[in-house]
Amino acid sequence: MTENLWQGERVRLRALEPEDWEVFNQWDQDTETARECYWVPFPKSREAARKWARDSSLAAPEKDVFNLVIETLEGEVAGTINTHTCEPRNGTFSYGLAIRREYRRKGYAAEAIRLALRYFFQELRYQKVTVEVYAFNEASIKLHEKLGFVQEGRLRRMVFSAGQYYDVCIFGLTDEEFRARNL
Repeated sequence: MTENLWQGERVRLRALEPEDWEVFNQWDQDTETARECYWVPFPKSREAARKWARDSSLAAPEKDVFNLVIETLEGEVAGTINTHTCEPRNGTFSYGLAIRREYRRKGYAAEAIRLALRYFFQELRYQKVTVEVYAFNEASIKLHEKLGFVQEGRLRRMVFSAGQYYDVCIFGLTDEEFRARNL
């Protein structure tokens, strides 16, 4: 059997499909998860969610920016990982990650990150990844430290959520650090 670089022992990364709209629409109703990942969105109609999923499923990746679904090997949507701020000239990129509440602390996030990093470092020749984590998201901070990321900085009072301002922690990992850990 041929190895699939998008699949690990627990999850596979795949493109968004139009039928995923319902999962993402339900997920948008989870205020705590929204705060940990980005911001609390306004409610949208079911039709708007369908249109978003349909349009997103047809969009081609552009300039190494992608949005992939994290799916369990049983076919359940566990979360999403997306890259952004991709700078091929400098070999740097960033990503965002979100895991649905019922799939947290099961190793899905760590494996999804490893799969994405392996692709960027070993296939696209990027040399460094940077990720921003909200200071109140202790689980994400611990995850990134466990994966070997180094906290490189802290931006004070950059996020307003639930009536308070929070810092953003900046973590980085180089290709050499990634390879040294045999991730």
